[in-house]
Amino acid sequence: MRKLGRYLLVERLGAGSFATVWKAYDPELDTDVAVKVLAENWAANADVRERFLAEARLLRRIASPRVVRVHDVGVQEDRPYFVMDYVRGGTLADRVGHCDPQEALRLAAEAGYAVQVLHEAGVVHRDVKPSNLLLAAGSGPTRVLVADLGSAKQLADASGLTVTTGTPAYMAPEQAFQTGGFDGRADVYALAVVAYELLTGQKPFGPGGRATALMTDQPTASTLPALPAGTELPPHVALLLRAAMSVEPADRPSTAQAFADALLTPLPQSQPTPRPQLPDRSRRLTLRAVCLTSGAVFTATTLLSWLYR
Repeated sequence: MRKLGRYLLVERLGAGSFATVWKAYDPELDTDVAVKVLAENWAANADVRERFLAEARLLRRIASPRVVRVHDVGVQEDRPYFVMDYVRGGTLADRVGHCDPQEALRLAAEAGYAVQVLHEAGVVHRDVKPSNLLLAAGSGPTRVLVADLGSAKQLADASGLTVTTGTPAYMAPEQAFQTGGFDGRADVYALAVVAYELLTGQKPFGPGGRATALMTDQPTASTLPALPAGTELPPHVALLLRAAMSVEPADRPSTAQAFADALLTPLPQSQPTPRPQLPDRSRRLTLRAVCLTSGAVFTATTLLSWLYR
């Protein structure tokens, strides 16, 4: 079994262009951990190497139960790695197409609250997607933790042009086109795509995302596409997702928390119009007697005002 430092690599959990994540075992603490290792072909690139270590420092700095925590860093054969909590339960990607609408809304809101922690720390994630949202299973409801800050950027540095990074299907137009910078509302856009995918089982604009739809003048570029057959969303949820996936950031919810709160807001129940109380029997008999004895003629308004006064 391969080792990195004192850690025994057990199973590969995932791999990207820059790094691989392993499930590993820490024999000294007798516990499972997750180890992220920089790809060999990038180990000699100083910029990529620094960004990799910056991710470790950032995860360590943000102390929150909603963000995966780093416990150790090391270098082996000139390849840096860092050690994180191993979060049991898989990722949100495992739940796409496998949860009912109520659970989908709850998990999407959980993701929103996790991303809000980053924003409050002055960080925009830039790559919010189901596979970067971990599920912490326990005795209570499943919690969502945010992970993989390899694309994260300090909000203070996000107002100008930067390298385009992220996953196209979840990328906000201003992030994809690099039009005047971006802020946390780019993550709100991605959260809305995640919520839509959890609710419907598919991405709203396909793997190319909205930017590709806009560039190719697809009919759905300016509006949300039709829902899959048999899928129905509560009207307030459909409106919320449409707003959160707006092309203009100003039209979206201003924060990830506001988006999450709105997902969990129950649909207001309309109050039935109360039926008027019928007059008691003695009143009806009195009115009948008056009409019979006097021959009086009453208008409808007069009758109603007398009966229900």
